[in-house]
Amino acid sequence: MNIAVNTRLLIDDLHGGIEWFTYESLRRITAANPAHKFYFIFDRQYDEKFVFSSNVEPLVLGPRAVHPLLWHYWLQYRVKPLLKRIGADIFLSPDGMIPLGTGIPSIPVIHDINFMHRKKDLPFLKSLYFRQRFRKFALEASRVVTVSEFSKKDMVDTWGINPEKIDVVYNGVSEEYFPDNTANDLVPAGPYFLFVGNLSPRKNVANLLRAFNIFRDKSGTKHKLIIAGERFFLNGETDRVIGASKYKEDILLVGKKSRTELRMLYSRAEALVFVPWFEGFGIPVVEAMKCATPVITSSTTSLPEVGGDAAIYVNPGRPAEIASAMQKLLRMNGLRRDLLEKGRIQANKFSWDNTAAGLWETLIKSIKL
Repeated sequence: MNIAVNTRLLIDDLHGGIEWFTYESLRRITAANPAHKFYFIFDRQYDEKFVFSSNVEPLVLGPRAVHPLLWHYWLQYRVKPLLKRIGADIFLSPDGMIPLGTGIPSIPVIHDINFMHRKKDLPFLKSLYFRQRFRKFALEASRVVTVSEFSKKDMVDTWGINPEKIDVVYNGVSEEYFPDNTANDLVPAGPYFLFVGNLSPRKNVANLLRAFNIFRDKSGTKHKLIIAGERFFLNGETDRVIGASKYKEDILLVGKKSRTELRMLYSRAEALVFVPWFEGFGIPVVEAMKCATPVITSSTTSLPEVGGDAAIYVNPGRPAEIASAMQKLLRMNGLRRDLLEKGRIQANKFSWDNTAAGLWETLIKSIKL
């Protein structure tokens, strides 16, 4: 079987859930299925480390697809004719984008459809492209993969997609996450709460900062807040809240960190406080649990599904409620112990091996259609 794969997100700087889903699932699938040929389609020069096995043939198709007009051109005028030239039996797209009208079974992985509900969280052209094209991708696809039952139901309710064609394949968590109290210069002295994720509006960092201010006012402690993640766009509100905080010296924006660095940050944190408005899965929740770190997270979208009974849930629109949960963890040692035990059990439900197996099962089902 000739399997063509959109691998434009396999670049050196893997930084988000979609990128890790692509990397972790593909390196397992290609190694486990040596009888099949995989064509990895890049939009730029690739790193050899992404050619996972001898049955992978990398192909480079320019131009670099870095904005919506180029996404459309790359898919319809570069990828589409290529699929016919190489005799592709199926096309897999971990970033959810597929060329239309190929006549070839296609599987987009659509992690969530936050752009349908929070249109202003993205730059205008990206938001417009996602809203106009992704439903078309889902309708034309032979099958659709998503990463939570929440996201599946959202596509069914919002787009009218047949639920029978949507497969839920959960994200995994890397083996590199485990309790690690190694002394290092990255982790600050004294207690701290931790946020992991990008600083886009959907992540609700501004309300987290407001909650931290309330927590410090009421607790009288010297806790810090570490924010580990990249600045993407539309960060004005976050900057204003930090600038106005009397505790701004204790708010540490440390940028994007490696898995090793994140493991150390998770392991010594008082808790992960991850309160986004909208998540299709929420990988930091599981990473924290693997590192024996309590989790405070939103009671909305996919997060109760992923966190199970192993997290404290709060309304992301109520900073006082988030602050109260932070105080509760400090006061109640029994609650902390209970969360850690339940978190260990919950985190074991998610693995990249299971992700790869589920994605491969969808590929096989699509070929048999």
